[in-house]
Amino acid sequence: MTSPSAPLTGSIVALVTPMHEDGSVDYATLRTLIDWHIQEGTDCIGVVGTTGESPTVNVEEHCEIIRVAVEQAAKRVPIMAGCGANSTAEAIELAKFAKKVGADSQLQVVPYYNKPTQEGQYQHFKAIAEATGELPIILYNVPGRSVADMQHDTVLRLAQVPGVIGIKEATGNIERAQWLIRDVPKGFAVYSGDDPTAVALMLCGGQGNISVTANVAPRLMHELCVAALAGDVRRAMEIQFQLMPVHKHLFVEANPIPVKWAMSRMGLCKGTMRLPMTPLSTANEPVVEGALRAAGLL
Repeated sequence: MTSPSAPLTGSIVALVTPMHEDGSVDYATLRTLIDWHIQEGTDCIGVVGTTGESPTVNVEEHCEIIRVAVEQAAKRVPIMAGCGANSTAEAIELAKFAKKVGADSQLQVVPYYNKPTQEGQYQHFKAIAEATGELPIILYNVPGRSVADMQHDTVLRLAQVPGVIGIKEATGNIERAQWLIRDVPKGFAVYSGDDPTAVALMLCGGQGNISVTANVAPRLMHELCVAALAGDVRRAMEIQFQLMPVHKHLFVEANPIPVKWAMSRMGLCKGTMRLPMTPLSTANEPVVEGALRAAGLL
């Protein structure tokens, strides 16, 4: 990860965790996917986040996925390790492991289910930074999943904590993102966590996109980010219009159900998931396939 004064920019894939038909983690395919993303221009690889099925991998698997990703990337691109938990102690332990094996940054989601207050969120992330601050922290606000919502002032407080260098803003609310971009200190990065609105966030001054769509269209997402970050509205929107059906229909069911099916359809990995995640419904298969075809991915 680059220094806080020069934050990472571009397309950061929220990588799926490939699994064998028996549900075990398919580490060989994980390595293949990492190589493919590097070849396709992905700027950073994020592992074991929401799209990587962090809720259903156990702690040993979680750590091994991070270790394998770091080893396979071999410093060719940075690895952003998902280390979030609704227990501060567990989040610290995951981050310490990620730091030990050489991850470049950690993604830390707002604690979910237990609904911490704004002060609780601040203390949670501050404690992680104090314990693992040498591993740069990207906050992750996704109230649609975590229920708790990190408010603007809390982000600004945390932006002053050493080691906290950015946020994945996944609400899709561009006005909210604009206020963040306007008010955060220099060197603090604002990344989109919402593919449909990512181009707008970058054109407003954000630094990149932590993307589900990049799992199936890594080259196009890289090019979209390059264009948007350069202020090339025409080219950015040309790619955005091409990818809009994918952005939309990869969320026709809960992520990562549609993207796992899409990747299976493209021959990238098996579509296997662990319960309580279930395969894409038969009714939605032509919807997702149609989106892939509309974008020229099939």
